[in-house]
Amino acid sequence: MAVQVSVITTSSLGDRSYLVDDGRVAVVVDPQRDIDRVLYLAGAAGVRITHVVETHLHNDYVSGGLDLARLTGARYLMAADDEVGFDRVPVSDGDVIEVSEALRLRAVATPGHTFHHLSYVVDEASDDGWNPVGACTGGSLLFGTTGRTDLLGAEHTHELARRQRTSARRLADLLPDGAQVWPTHGFGSFCSASQADAPDSTIGREKQVNPVFRLAGTEFVTETLAGLDAYPAYYAHAGATNIAGPVPVDLTPVTRADAAQLRDRIAAGEWVVDLRHRKAYAVSHLAGTVSLGLDGPMSTWLGWLVDWGTPVTLLAETPEQIADAQRELVRIGIDRPAAQATGTARQWADHPSALRELLVADFPALAAAQAGRPPAGLPAPQAILDVRLGNEWRDGHVDGAVHVPLPELPRRMTDVPAGVVWVHCASGYRATLAASLLANAGRHVVLINDLFEHAEPAGVRLNRIP
Repeated sequence: MAVQVSVITTSSLGDRSYLVDDGRVAVVVDPQRDIDRVLYLAGAAGVRITHVVETHLHNDYVSGGLDLARLTGARYLMAADDEVGFDRVPVSDGDVIEVSEALRLRAVATPGHTFHHLSYVVDEASDDGWNPVGACTGGSLLFGTTGRTDLLGAEHTHELARRQRTSARRLADLLPDGAQVWPTHGFGSFCSASQADAPDSTIGREKQVNPVFRLAGTEFVTETLAGLDAYPAYYAHAGATNIAGPVPVDLTPVTRADAAQLRDRIAAGEWVVDLRHRKAYAVSHLAGTVSLGLDGPMSTWLGWLVDWGTPVTLLAETPEQIADAQRELVRIGIDRPAAQATGTARQWADHPSALRELLVADFPALAAAQAGRPPAGLPAPQAILDVRLGNEWRDGHVDGAVHVPLPELPRRMTDVPAGVVWVHCASGYRATLAASLLANAGRHVVLINDLFEHAEPAGVRLNRIP
């Protein structure tokens, strides 16, 4: 049977894991921490997991590799030069892993995203010998881009960027143009220098479109580093957990909280997170809660903004949504929420006075307000707050807006001008989180729940930084 490669997508973090099998045995590459998905896929395919491999020590998620290897008895492969707090099979450049008579892996040192990064060439047996069908490239060669090179400190960024280019070209020299590329990052992950430009790719395609092949060395380093923006604060915790060795996850239901307990948790400064869609949050929510809908990258922004170790309580309409959120959170190392509650905002309040609403507008409403004709029920803006990241701001922003990137907002509340604040992002998701934080700080807020691309057509004047 031909080698099969199944993709396990974690869209909320922008990552992919892989199950590579020959119909009997399988290799798992870069598994997320909720390994039940992997076990289900292997069971459905009728294959036994014999090897678990990591392309690198991850920062954007806590790995499930150690736990998966323990449960299945698989060999756990990691770069020999990575120092970790647990037993594993050390792998070095050039090592060949004989998985079966039909499937093998070849380890290729591809430093850049990290110093000890490995890619794994997947070889399939044929009558003519071993044929490469593709490579699991982790955070090295991605679809139309490469992995970012600044996660290990500014002092290493330029050197790693140079190595990243060399590594990509080494892979291109080793593999035929038709070989598949199977990266871990690039689908929304902040581990990627930029985002994937396609759902799949080959070495030949990458040679044509990827800047790592099109640009000279110095030009590639300069362009890559210029495009890097901030990355989530929780990366430091996830990386440390992966080095020490993650413990198995516990996804069983957490303690329920009643209205009085929710009030007390909010008063104590804990994070009580409303997982409903932002439209429902705007209509009615419990005062003091934070909006992080499950329809967006909830765990990324929660992990980025919360003081690590602060108790987190989850609010949702159904138990299934709470379970989904728990799964998202364990992936970044928030193992157990402090409590949870389901139902409606009215059920979470111990008195009607504890409920709040959020004023909502769109960019046509902002244009009208700037022209002195604010829509009925909406106060005129005394400040426009843009909470997008730096690269987004430089690509174009509302004339006269104040820029405070969302990750900086909790510590820069005093930089937001006094008076009525209209807040926006690129879609409304981050702006709703920002609006909830501002409202909790006593500010008068209007949420612009609209796509930023609608701003200029609506008549909002933009500025662009050359």
